[in-house]
Amino acid sequence: MTPRERILSTINRRPVDRTPVDIWCTPEILNVLREHTGLQDELAVYHALGIDKIVWIFPGYAGRFFDPNDSGEITMWGVPTRMTKAGLATYQEYINPPIADYHSPSQLDSYPLWPDPDKFDYTGAKKAALEARAWDFATIGPWISHFEIYCQMRGLENALLDTIINPDFLDAALEKIDAIQTAMLERMLTEMDDSLDIVFISDDMGMQSNMLIPMESWRTHFKSRLKGWCDLIHRHGKKVLYHTDGAVLPLIPELIECGIDILNPIQHVCPGMDRSALKEAFGNELIFHGGVENQKILPMGTAEEVAEETRECVRTLGKNGGYICCSCHNIQAGTPLENILSMIESAR
Repeated sequence: MTPRERILSTINRRPVDRTPVDIWCTPEILNVLREHTGLQDELAVYHALGIDKIVWIFPGYAGRFFDPNDSGEITMWGVPTRMTKAGLATYQEYINPPIADYHSPSQLDSYPLWPDPDKFDYTGAKKAALEARAWDFATIGPWISHFEIYCQMRGLENALLDTIINPDFLDAALEKIDAIQTAMLERMLTEMDDSLDIVFISDDMGMQSNMLIPMESWRTHFKSRLKGWCDLIHRHGKKVLYHTDGAVLPLIPELIECGIDILNPIQHVCPGMDRSALKEAFGNELIFHGGVENQKILPMGTAEEVAEETRECVRTLGKNGGYICCSCHNIQAGTPLENILSMIESAR
């Protein structure tokens, strides 16, 4: 099977020749893999390593390309960022949230930097997707979010407080955030035809040991909006991959009600996120993506420990299919090359 055939068969619950293995990694790790393979082209690197890469498709905006993992400038939502060095890694941080001092929903109407759906580069996105198809890779994009964008614009502390003491302002902002991305998404799905396979929705709702916000707040402010996106995506015949880190067991049944198809990243060290239990409870309704522990084992374990961790993910999350093996979030700078190769080869 080709990588794309393997991914599509997995997410559509058809037989596959083996468990597919995807990779998420930081730019530092991609450079390590380039050096290892002797190749510079990113897609050629994945091909050489035998990875079933689901290739990211981010549309440019207003004449520039924006990767949500690596910008170092003002985002399309008007949020300044800076690149911060931490050990071997460089991270993007959001700074100076532009609506932090707003106090009334009416002020949102005069915010000057709401993105214009007409300014996204849909043609460039399709070109990137077709390039991925030339390598027989599946595609995922564009990256849409409700609360993560709100936190960037408002500041994390303000955003969390708003769920409790300023819900009207939160709802007013979410309406604008939702409407802009809905228009962009519908146009992207229409113009890209069949070149986009999976739509990526990211809204981290979990901490290491608990939910980030109360479930009642999530139901009030986010559930119907998420369902609206899932319905739109399904009308275009695409699958929904939803990303949330952390201990989110209470959220999972309601994510299923909204219509998500694939859950990422399965941070199984968190309470309630046991792999076998998740598979038993939700394996008939969800495809799982991720799972390989990325806080201790992958960056600091031995290659054999990584191999055993990978095999356990395949044994549990991959029981009777329905699993795409990957690290549970980006492989971090400094992770030993032999550990990365061990994850790939063990899954293969």
